[in-house]
Amino acid sequence: MREALLRLEAEGLIKLYPKKGALVLPVSAQEIADVVETRLLVEEHAARKAVPAPPALIARLEELLARQREQAAAGDFAAASVTDRCFHAEIVRSGGNEILSRLYDQLRDRQLRMGVAVMHSHPDRIAKTLAEHGEILEALRSGDAEAAVGVVHRHVGWFSHLARGEVR
Repeated sequence: MREALLRLEAEGLIKLYPKKGALVLPVSAQEIADVVETRLLVEEHAARKAVPAPPALIARLEELLARQREQAAAGDFAAASVTDRCFHAEIVRSGGNEILSRLYDQLRDRQLRMGVAVMHSHPDRIAKTLAEHGEILEALRSGDAEAAVGVVHRHVGWFSHLARGEVR
């Protein structure tokens, strides 16, 4: 337990107070900006590499999108956030670059924290997320790498607008 708490503190997710406990740190605008910048670099590259998309990738993305729609309809935003992250991770993994996949996986906890917070503070965002996931899937299915990159840029980039306070 101690090692896990030390690791969370090293990752900047919590602040430990000796003999008092731990505090989960809020998501800062800088953290959002850093994660968005990293995600854009990795995910835009991955979207290009995913074309032409193998049938197994398309099938997996269809399955994840259907699951996320069900979770959103049930109001289970935490589960929808996890599925959202899996959707993007599948595209990254499809590129076959293990280093990029591991880097992307290291963002997981930060992405989940942001995703759940955003879905609760911007409940209309889930419908946009689902629509954009559908657009990404369609672009990959049709073999249009630049369309996929464009949607990924708009989809992930939305968070940078949030971090700058441009989204209400």
